Amino acid sequence: MKKIMNEFKEFIMRGNVIDLAVGVIIGGAFQAIVNSVVKDLVTPLIGLLTKGMDFTNMFVVLGSDQEFATLADAQAAGAATLNYGSFITAVINFLIMAVVIFFLVKGINKVANMGKKKEEEATEEEPTTKVCPYCKSEIAIDATKCAHCTSDVE
Repeated sequence: MKKIMNEFKEFIMRGNVIDLAVGVIIGGAFQAIVNSVVKDLVTPLIGLLTKGMDFTNMFVVLGSDQEFATLADAQAAGAATLNYGSFITAVINFLIMAVVIFFLVKGINKVANMGKKKEEEATEEEPTTKVCPYCKSEIAIDATKCAHCTSDVE
């Protein structure tokens, strides 16, 4: 039992598990922001462009000839509904989330690459070899005679 507990402790303390947990928590919080953007900003703009179309009340009543003014009325009456307006909202949520994550990852990669470029520039060293002008062999930078063709080099 003690061995299993130690293995579990080691598993939990791995960086990947903790990173995943943090990602899930932040993703859940971020979902609320995206839902608000869609509900409070995007949907009204789309409604304005489509002359008042409201996605929340886009539904079809299944198996009944009854008509309802709103989705809430249909659900209160217990009618089976196909809520395609909610699906459209979910697709818009997904697209906004994908765009935001794309730009977030793009920005993070740009910052990470800036650090790598600075490291590469700092680690560039002076060359230690040169090419013999006569035989084109690689020789030491401070050589005065080529080891391959025995020519004098500058």
